[in-house]
Amino acid sequence: MGTRMNWQRWLMVVPAVLFFVVFALFPMAIAVYYSGLQWNGIGAAKWVNLMNWQQVLHDGEALHALRLTGEVMVLSWVFQTPVSLMVGVFLAGRQKHRAVFGVFYFVPLLFSSVAIGVTWSYMLNPNFGLIDALLKSLHFGSGNQNWLGNTHIALLVVSMIIAWQFIPFHSLLYQGGAKQIPDSLYEAATIDGASVWSNFFSITLPQLKYTIITSSVLILTGSLTYFDLIYVLTGGGPGESSTVLAMDMYKQAFVNQNIGLGSVLAVILAVAGVLLSILTLRFTGFNRMESQLEGM
Repeated sequence: MGTRMNWQRWLMVVPAVLFFVVFALFPMAIAVYYSGLQWNGIGAAKWVNLMNWQQVLHDGEALHALRLTGEVMVLSWVFQTPVSLMVGVFLAGRQKHRAVFGVFYFVPLLFSSVAIGVTWSYMLNPNFGLIDALLKSLHFGSGNQNWLGNTHIALLVVSMIIAWQFIPFHSLLYQGGAKQIPDSLYEAATIDGASVWSNFFSITLPQLKYTIITSSVLILTGSLTYFDLIYVLTGGGPGESSTVLAMDMYKQAFVNQNIGLGSVLAVILAVAGVLLSILTLRFTGFNRMESQLEGM
C-alpha cells in the first residue's frame, strides 16, 4: 500500500517537472550554449568560448545597464510595497463602498503593458499631455515638462508607471493576507485600549510578514525582466538613461544582431533572479514555513 501511494505521488509531480524542464531548463541550456557563439542569428555561427562573457564583464554599457536594473528594483519596491500594503489592508475592511473602490484600484490589471505605455506616453507628452495641463492648472510648474525625455528623471518616471501597473496585483496579495488575520486579535487589542495605528503596527504588520516577503520577491525578481513597458515609453532612452539589462539584451541580440552577447545577458538575468529569490527566502526565514498566526 505504501509503495502504491509513493508511485501515485511521483506521478502527480511528473507534469510539473516536465513543464519546468521543457520551458525553463531546456531554454536556459540553449541560452548558455548560444552565449559561447559569435552569431548574427542568420549566417554561420562561430564558437568563441568565453569571449562574449569577457566582453560583457568589461563592457561599460552592460555594467551601466546592471546599475540601472538595480535602481529600478529599489524604486519598484519603494513605490509598490507601502501603497500596495495600505490599499490591500483598506480593501480587507468591512466598511461601505470598499468593493466599489476595489474595482477602480484594479483597473490597471485589465490593460496590457503596451496599452499602458502608449496611454502614459500621451499623458506625459510635453506639448499636449494631460499631466502637464493638470499641474499647470494647479500652479505646479509652467508646463511643457519633458518627463520621458529628461535623462535625470526618465527612469524615475518609468518606475512610477511600472508601480502604477503592478500595485493592484500586490494589493490583492495583501488583501487576502489581511482577511486571514483573526478578528479576535483586534478585539483583544481594542479591549486593552489600542488605537487603530497600534493595531496596524502591532498586529497587522507582524501577521503580514510572509505576505510582505512573497510580494517583495515578486517585485525584485520581476524588476529584472521589465522590457515591454520601458520599450514603449522610452525605448531605453533618452540616451542610455533607461536601458536596463532586459533592454540591453534586446538591443544586443536583435538590434546589433549579436546573439552571443544577448544570450550572456539573458543567462545573467536568469541566474540573478534565482539567486535573488534564494537569498531573500534564506535570510527572511520564509523557507521554514512557520505559522503566520503568531501569538495564537
